[in-house]
Amino acid sequence: MAFGEGLEQRVVKNAHGMGEGIVVIWPAATSLPFEGLGKGRPMRVTEDDIEALRREIPEARFTGEYNRGNSVARRERVRLTPGVTAASPVFGLMRNLIPESDGRYVNDLDIDRRRRVVFLGNKLKEDLFGPGEALGKTVMLDNVPFLVIGVLQDKEQDNNYNGQDKDRAFIPGSTFRALFGDRRVSNFIAQALDVTRTEAVKTRVYEVLGRRLKFDPLDKEALSMWDTTAGDKVMRTLFLGLRLFLGVVGSFTLIVGGIGVSNIMYVVVEERTREIGVKLAVGAKPRFILGQFLFETLGLTAVGGALGFLVTLGVIAVFPHALDKYVGTPQASPLVIVTTTLLLGVIGTIAGYFPARRAALLDPVVALKLS
Repeated sequence: MAFGEGLEQRVVKNAHGMGEGIVVIWPAATSLPFEGLGKGRPMRVTEDDIEALRREIPEARFTGEYNRGNSVARRERVRLTPGVTAASPVFGLMRNLIPESDGRYVNDLDIDRRRRVVFLGNKLKEDLFGPGEALGKTVMLDNVPFLVIGVLQDKEQDNNYNGQDKDRAFIPGSTFRALFGDRRVSNFIAQALDVTRTEAVKTRVYEVLGRRLKFDPLDKEALSMWDTTAGDKVMRTLFLGLRLFLGVVGSFTLIVGGIGVSNIMYVVVEERTREIGVKLAVGAKPRFILGQFLFETLGLTAVGGALGFLVTLGVIAVFPHALDKYVGTPQASPLVIVTTTLLLGVIGTIAGYFPARRAALLDPVVALKLS
């Protein structure tokens, strides 16, 4: 169960490297005629449309995104062709672009003043500057000087749509429009403030843009959407199945152990038949005998369970951190510990009840004769 918990957390973390609860939307082409307009019309979304979405759908965040492939980045003798992304400051929050210490992502002042500043992916920074410092230095992007204001903190990222963030350069959207003159966004991103409202937000996006761009709100081909929350649901279902499978396997393992404990207690009852007979003969009540053997069984189960927990914690403590990026680090969550403890108690009680009941129902005379 600890390994299953660690694997789930690693997969979820990697999947959310691109952003948590976001919907990536690409303008496409209509597939239905609308108000006299034919189908097949390309959708062109501008920053004005993104602003309309922010205004009319306050329950979500929106940001336009401009992408430029194979730009030329130059630093002294190093010459590379990374992808360039331009967007608003909220893009960094939505896409988990966390800067390393002392750096920052694009802010509102950069947007207002159309500053030529750049936020570098961590691998792109290494390729351009090597192990040296990059903050405050200049990089040439398509022969235009940009000041490095931050470097991406290393992160695991399984999902992407324009390449890994570590290989890209990020600049203010206003600067991109001023330099390259492109007014239409390559795509835009929506993020519901309450992830359970994602479907409602997607419907509202079709309605708002359908009204502005003149297409049928029911035309799902007009906008191409990648809803990452749908993948999260599938992932949760898969790991729920994995946890149930591991839980069943672990439960059967404990049940087998319980059978072993029960057999041991039957042997104990046989060996202590005379003792039981003497106690019953001098007036011990059957419930006293029953309680004594149940207590001994639960004590034996508790010792075995404690050793099992110690083994688990020991494995977790020495588990190689180098394997964390592949299978995660095993974690004994409080829920698993509490559930296992309760299960141990139930199995111990059942395993001890029948031998204890047999001991409690012995006839004193017969017990003394058998001994």
